[in-house]
Amino acid sequence: MTRQDRAIRDAGIRLLDIAPGRARTALTVAERHLNGHGIVHGGYLFFLADAAFSFACNSHGVSTVAAGGDIAFLRAAKPGDELVAEARETALSGRSGIYDVTVRVGDAVVAEFRGRSRAAPHLPPPYAV
Repeated sequence: MTRQDRAIRDAGIRLLDIAPGRARTALTVAERHLNGHGIVHGGYLFFLADAAFSFACNSHGVSTVAAGGDIAFLRAAKPGDELVAEARETALSGRSGIYDVTVRVGDAVVAEFRGRSRAAPHLPPPYAV
């Protein structure tokens, strides 16, 4: 999937690891990720969490898309910070799933994300990572 997702690559998001129902992504904060206050733009925090969510919900080998997502921003991140998003499947029933993602800098929680997925078996299967 990383080869097929130019947006993830262009943002500087990296896949650290993946397992069934789980994934971790990372982003080293650069100047391009900052908002007018000099801290990470919330859109990039959402994007990093959404990327981990995407890898986790597609880890079962069936194409899956987002049905929705919410995020709570808890603290700011700054240039040079290494953000790590860890996604874990919390519920899977039929074609629907719920995934929680925690974004951290070290041990400090920066954001909490909850994503809702929907399997889309009519789409081509996800590419190998």
